[in-house]
Amino acid sequence: MEERGPHGASILVVEDEEPIRELVATALRFTGFTVGTAASGAEALAEARRGAHDLVVLDVNLPDLDGFAVCRKLRAGGDRVPVVFLTARDDPDDLRAGFTGGGDDYVTKPFSLEELLLRIQAVLRRSRARGQESEPSRLVCGDLVLDEDACQVWRGGAEVALSPTEFRLLRYLMLNRDRVVSKAQILDHVWDYAFAGDPAAVETYVSYLRRKLDDRDARLIRTVRGFGYALRTPDADPRRP
Repeated sequence: MEERGPHGASILVVEDEEPIRELVATALRFTGFTVGTAASGAEALAEARRGAHDLVVLDVNLPDLDGFAVCRKLRAGGDRVPVVFLTARDDPDDLRAGFTGGGDDYVTKPFSLEELLLRIQAVLRRSRARGQESEPSRLVCGDLVLDEDACQVWRGGAEVALSPTEFRLLRYLMLNRDRVVSKAQILDHVWDYAFAGDPAAVETYVSYLRRKLDDRDARLIRTVRGFGYALRTPDADPRRP
């Protein structure tokens, strides 16, 4: 049995293009991970089902089964190994299909090795945290329902289609309902890596959420000027900051 690296985690890299596969595998080994590789969906399923890996980096465009299908097969067999997709697709419908099929995160091509590493570390942290505490699969706030397992959201019984980032933002707000969270906290927990962009991105995504949740009057997602945002439950005191 191969000795594990200092991270104590083993990563399976699934990528049919050998230069990319070897580049990613070498970078992860250099960082301290134990790494296995596969070049097709069938190889990935066989390797993943051995249960020797803590996370799978999974290319979407594989020559036999696409990465989404591989992930669905793993989940159907009860395998909860975290999956980070590598994809050239950035259409929200494609990404939502990946998350609905059981993916944990995605990195779009072309990507930097630093970003990929940060995403992997963030997903591993979340996976370990889930192993230490039991979280409900559904979050409810009035007529707003978020199903973490199905990656679906409903308001007033009607399904609301969200992008992966919008979904993670809403989940974070619902986990902290009636509490004010700052833009810095949102960037840290929603983007989940060292986001170097403009914090105004948070304002943009809050605006997207309000529009999709029919919250244009900001009664659900409240702006607390100088502090951040708070998701307010229907029976919460409206005078609360």
